Amino acid sequence: MAERQKLVLAMRPDILDLVLPAPLRARLDALVDVHPEPVTDWDGCDRLATADLLLTGWGCPPLDAAALDRAPRLAAVVHAAGTVKGHVGPEVWQRGIAVSSAADANAAPVIEFTLATVWLAARRTLGVSAAYRRGVLPTYGDRRGADGAVVGVIGASRIGRGVIARLLAAPAGFRVLLADPYVGADEAAALGVEATDLDDLCRRSDIVTVHAPDLPETHHLLDARRLALLPDGAAVINTARGRLVDTDALTLECAAGRVDAYLDVTEPEPLPAGHPLYGLRNVLLTPHIAGCQGTEVRRLGAYAVDEVARWIQGEPLRGAVHADDLARIA
Repeated sequence: MAERQKLVLAMRPDILDLVLPAPLRARLDALVDVHPEPVTDWDGCDRLATADLLLTGWGCPPLDAAALDRAPRLAAVVHAAGTVKGHVGPEVWQRGIAVSSAADANAAPVIEFTLATVWLAARRTLGVSAAYRRGVLPTYGDRRGADGAVVGVIGASRIGRGVIARLLAAPAGFRVLLADPYVGADEAAALGVEATDLDDLCRRSDIVTVHAPDLPETHHLLDARRLALLPDGAAVINTARGRLVDTDALTLECAAGRVDAYLDVTEPEPLPAGHPLYGLRNVLLTPHIAGCQGTEVRRLGAYAVDEVARWIQGEPLRGAVHADDLARIA
């Protein structure tokens, strides 16, 4: 009988039961030999010597050369979360180790969160809510609906494409613009959107939603100049990464009352106590909650356990991440 493969868990202990509740843990135990305690530091960890697979999550330490030297049998890293950039680098692939991510499972909540925020932004909800608290009721002439709103999507990422599909399926008849240097006019047409450059997107959009990866070239993609191009009353939604938007420049636009902002991520994150954005009535700040939360986190574990099953059975990994993906993924 062939020896069962050995798997090491590498994630924060406080999230382990959320990622792998009892039914999922039982299924994983049926597939492989699992060390019962998760690892958060490779120093002094002797489990790497016999590990065939790692099932990683939030809090996994970086798999640097020293750690990999101590893991001669390691064949696959299965990540029960989104990005692998925090713990996986080129040396992992250089050693022939397969990598998988549950980013697909994490994308669905972000897409739905973004869509909900688009509807709020289209109706100018923050301003109306602030006025309502002061006893001001909007007249019917002042009420704003979503029909025909122009939504500018920055980045045709996994989440960006999901947002596009949901926008186009909505009854509001949203007009969707897309700015992505890797998507040409033909592909954009196939997606059902109009391809344009970022400056034009900013000029024409009622709502701008950010879905680009955090790369050196995307740092402050929405800077002071581009934010100034937005029409009065426009809204900025960021469920991607805080570094993509110049926080200081956005704060000035919001403080002037010219732009609304719905920010699930910021730079820095979290914002320091007393930051002006906390006190602005046209800004909604949430603490990075767009992705899987609470009971939803089990979706990530379920995806990862499915990947382990595929690996054991010799099937292709659905969430495979390749070395050349690092330069363009979140």
